[in-house]
Amino acid sequence: MILTFANQKGGVGKTTLGLHVAAELSRRGQRVKVIDMDPQHSALDWAEARDGADLPPLFEIEGYPKPTLHKHVAAKCAGFDVLVIDVPPQSNDLSRSALLAADLVVIPVQPSPYDVWAARETVKLINEASVFKETLKSVFVINRAITGTAISRDVRSALEEYAPIPTLTAMVAQRVAFAESAARGQVVQELAEDSPATREIVALVNELREYAS
Repeated sequence: MILTFANQKGGVGKTTLGLHVAAELSRRGQRVKVIDMDPQHSALDWAEARDGADLPPLFEIEGYPKPTLHKHVAAKCAGFDVLVIDVPPQSNDLSRSALLAADLVVIPVQPSPYDVWAARETVKLINEASVFKETLKSVFVINRAITGTAISRDVRSALEEYAPIPTLTAMVAQRVAFAESAARGQVVQELAEDSPATREIVALVNELREYAS
């Protein structure tokens, strides 16, 4: 299974979700590798913080900020059950390569009209990639939702304009636990096994596995 976390808009939480999904799949016994395509190497920085805290690796991470991933993806997958690809914003060449490599594209969207409008560019790239890869699937996931408000429901409704791309039922809320865990090179599952944040990641992974199958 190859999951690409992509959005042409920055600051939507692609790296955070990608790392947490990778960690959850690893916890379930999957052999997971994360490909960090971002020249700013945020995922690699997280791994470095983890190593500095003398914590064992949860999965393998490789930096690959090149627009040729789709040509070498079979070799990158060798020995792994899951490949998680983290794509930087505003990079059409890297995004196209990551989309062509993917089985399922995960598009994180914050509950904001600006994010809904900005998703148009990502959807355009996915449609272009689908011409060359007809089996490509994609989903939206609402990230950094504000609990107790109606805006997430409104965003879910607004995303219907990009049908047939579905929006996952699982949502991830804006929680301090994600920032706290990142600073330590950890994931929320390690901080508290049964926290709201952990339950949201578990639900997200369950639903992603359904779509990817």
